[in-house]
Amino acid sequence: MAVNNQTVVTEFTLQGFSEIPPLQLALFCIFFFLYIMALAGNALIVIAISLDSCLHNPMYFFLANLAILDIGCTTTVLPKLLENLADKKSISYAGCMTQLYFLAWFLGAELLLFTAMAYDRYVAICHPLHYTTMMSRMVCILLAGSVWFVSAINSSVNTGLMIQLTFCGPNRIKHFLCEIPSLLLLSCTSTYLNNIMAVIADIYFGVINFMLTMVSYGFIISSILKIRTTEGKKKAFSTCSSHLFVVTVYYTTLIYTYILPGSGSSMDNGKVVAVLYTTISPVLNPLIYTLRNKDFITALKKMFPFIK
Repeated sequence: MAVNNQTVVTEFTLQGFSEIPPLQLALFCIFFFLYIMALAGNALIVIAISLDSCLHNPMYFFLANLAILDIGCTTTVLPKLLENLADKKSISYAGCMTQLYFLAWFLGAELLLFTAMAYDRYVAICHPLHYTTMMSRMVCILLAGSVWFVSAINSSVNTGLMIQLTFCGPNRIKHFLCEIPSLLLLSCTSTYLNNIMAVIADIYFGVINFMLTMVSYGFIISSILKIRTTEGKKKAFSTCSSHLFVVTVYYTTLIYTYILPGSGSSMDNGKVVAVLYTTISPVLNPLIYTLRNKDFITALKKMFPFIK
């Protein structure tokens, strides 16, 4: 099959981190270890929250959703990256579109979930007397359901538009994964509509949700500063400091990836940044959210009595 005397691309070649065999082996071991850590840490969060009734509240409900998203995100990317490091650098057209769909779904859902988690902390600190009403079980389910549904719609639209494009020229993706900016550079047909939808998605998921999250934390910090006792301030801030740190790191990496031009050294830097939000973040999130959390540590001790 040909378009304008050019063969339609049926598979893409992913660009890895290195072509040097010893370095590839070292990177394979590192990423395999990180993948196992991400799966184990996030699965442990989901299991602990599911089994311990003391953790059946909105904050941990959203944390369990974040853990599931982290498992999905890292599983969408790392197995193919490990294959790449094992010297299988090609990915089928269908495989590439599938990875694009799930990656866009999980990343978008994480950004929306961060906003929902910020709202939960806002209600807990600024309206503690109305917390059980404003964050009822039904409200939490609606918020979480909206997070998954809206992101799935966005991913479906952008992936559907990508499938409409024709790829008949270069098939080498200057990245270790299939994502919208990298693929648009390879299209032989107009990407005008794709670019418009990508910008709309970036504004909604990135800019608007970031602003909503920051507004929530503006109110939170204002309320904390009004607390008279130092102990009270520390206790209030400890309930949201982990989330604020994760949000800051996550948004920084995504903004760096999607605002910088997709060429030259920016693409090489983009690979490193992509590792942060697809690999490092899923590994660190369980540690950041649980190490200083007494309730979660208590739940772990119930699951594993040998923990002192």
